[in-house]
Amino acid sequence: MLSETNRILALGTGRRKSAVAQIKISSGKGEFIINGKSSISYMQENPSFLLSMQAPLDLLGLQKNYDIIVKVQGGGLSGQAEAIRLGVARALCLLEPSYRSSLKVKGYLTRDARCKERKKYGLKKARKAPQFSKR
Repeated sequence: MLSETNRILALGTGRRKSAVAQIKISSGKGEFIINGKSSISYMQENPSFLLSMQAPLDLLGLQKNYDIIVKVQGGGLSGQAEAIRLGVARALCLLEPSYRSSLKVKGYLTRDARCKERKKYGLKKARKAPQFSKR
């Protein structure tokens, strides 16, 4: 486990659907901690979520240079993984402004604003209407 003596180099926040991730980057040997657990156990060993979260680090070749501590809440694992990816990319931009162009080209700094549409009155869900009988 990480000690709190490591100096925090950068902070970042990522959001996706209803998930919010707060990222802290400190110098270290490449540990990825999410809510006090290792990233592999937190994401239930799902390779697509793990690769999605680490994509900004893989692009820049920084996997072993920094420890990343994440506090994430809300949403499901998919939304949380994408929120973490955005937060990590934003924190890396604060750390070194020259990273911004390569992260921007890959789309890691773009916030995906899609979220669930609200339910309307008279309908069963956002757009699903009750069954209609003509006669």
